[in-house]
Amino acid sequence: SASALRAYAAPLGPRSLGPTASRSRPRAPSAASPPTPSCRRTWLSSCRKYLPTCRACGTGRHTSRRPHAPTEYPLLSYGFTSSRCMMGATTQIAQIGVVAGDGSYPSWSSGIVAEYDRPRAFFEPERIPGLRARMTRRGGRSIMQNTIGVDVSKAMLDAYCSLRGEHRQFPNGAPGLAALVRWASRVAAVIVFEASGAYHRDLELMLSRRGLTFAKVNPRQARRFAEAIGRVAKTDRLDAEMLARMGAALQLEPTAVEPEIVVNLRELLVFRRGLIKDRTAAKTRLKTARQAMLRRLLTQRLAQVERQIARVDATVQALIASDARLVERLNILVSIPGISRISATALLADMPELGSLSGKEAAALAGLAPVSRQSGQWQGQERILGGRRSVRQALFMPALSAIQHNSSAKAKFEDLVRAGKPRKVALTAVMRKLIVLANALLRDNRKWAPEPA
Repeated sequence: SASALRAYAAPLGPRSLGPTASRSRPRAPSAASPPTPSCRRTWLSSCRKYLPTCRACGTGRHTSRRPHAPTEYPLLSYGFTSSRCMMGATTQIAQIGVVAGDGSYPSWSSGIVAEYDRPRAFFEPERIPGLRARMTRRGGRSIMQNTIGVDVSKAMLDAYCSLRGEHRQFPNGAPGLAALVRWASRVAAVIVFEASGAYHRDLELMLSRRGLTFAKVNPRQARRFAEAIGRVAKTDRLDAEMLARMGAALQLEPTAVEPEIVVNLRELLVFRRGLIKDRTAAKTRLKTARQAMLRRLLTQRLAQVERQIARVDATVQALIASDARLVERLNILVSIPGISRISATALLADMPELGSLSGKEAAALAGLAPVSRQSGQWQGQERILGGRRSVRQALFMPALSAIQHNSSAKAKFEDLVRAGKPRKVALTAVMRKLIVLANALLRDNRKWAPEPA
C-alpha cells in the first residue's frame, strides 16, 4: 500500500517519494551537483543519517555496509544493507513493490545507478565508487591473486606484498634469503621476480626448497608492462611493486621448479662458452703478436684453456651419466643426423622443456618461429624474433651438417632456395625443423629413424 511504502522509504531521505515526503530530515547533496570524489565521504555520512539500521533485517548497525543503487530499485538509492542480508532486502522490496525511476529520487544518484545497471548488481553488492579500485570476490574466488614482487640486485632484495601494501628490504645473501622466506610464508602468495642471471639463482633455489610458489618473468616483458601502465620511473622499490601488480593483473602461472642437475649442467656450459671465447681471442692475438714474450704467454694461455675445456667436458659427461633420464634423452638427440653430443647437451641444459611442448611452442621458445607483420593493406616481411639465443647457436652447426647428411633436411633447404628464399632463411627453416623433430622424438620417447623410401 502507499502508506506502507511511505513508511519504508521515510528514513531514506526527504526526496525519496517526491514532494509529498516529509522534509524534516537533513537534505542529501543537491541534485544540481553530481557526486564527485571529494564529496563521497560527506554523501556516505548523510546516508548513514537517513538509514542508521539495516532495512533488510532490522538488526541495527553492521560492521560492513555497501551502497545499493540499482535502476530497478530506486528506493534503495540511499540504502545500506550488509551482504549477509541481501535476500531479506530482496523479499521486502518484492513485497512492497517497485517504484519506477521517474525523478522521485535525487537525479545525481543516476551516475551511481548507471555504473551498476545490471540485474545482478542487487544480488551481489558492488564496491563503493572511489579513486582506487577495490578487490572484489565473484564466485567465491578473488579476481586478483595475492602476489609478492621481488626486485633482485647484487646486494639487496626489495619486496612488496600486494595484499598488505607493505615494502620490505633484505640483503641478497643466506640470512636475507631466510628472512625473506619467513616473511613470505606468512601470506599465501605467488612470488614474482625477474630472471637476472646469477643474482636470482639463490632466491629461486631457496624458494623451491621451501616449497613456495613463484613465477620467473622475462625482464623485457616486465619493463613493457611498467610502460603500459604508465610507470616511467625505475627504482628497486618501484620495480618490486610493479612486479607484484604484474603478477596479479596477468594471473601469472607458477614456474616449474628445474631439477638441480639441470641448473648445474647449464652453469658448466656457460663456463665452457666463456673458455671458447677466450681461446678464440688468444688465437687472434697470437697471430699479430711480434714480441717473443707475448707469444710465449699466449701459447701458455691457449694450452691452459684447452686443459680447462677438457676438464669441463669430463665433468659434464659425468654429470649426465649420473642421471638415467638425462642419458636416455641424450641418446635420443644424438640419433638425429647432424646433432653431436655437445649440441645435444646444450639443448638439454638450455631447453629442458623439450618433449613437453607442441611443435609451434618449441619453435617459438627457441626463437625460430616467423613472426607476422601486417597492418591494413601493408604486408611486412616475416622474421624470427626473441627466443633463446643459446639454443639457436647450438643448432646452427647441426643445421649445416643436416643439409649434407639428412635427406629430408636437404630437400627442404633446396626447395626453399629454388623458391627464391635467401640461403640463410632456408637454413633457419632447417634449424626450426630440427628443434621440432627433437621435441617430437623426446615426447614420444623414441630415436630417430630414416623415412622409408
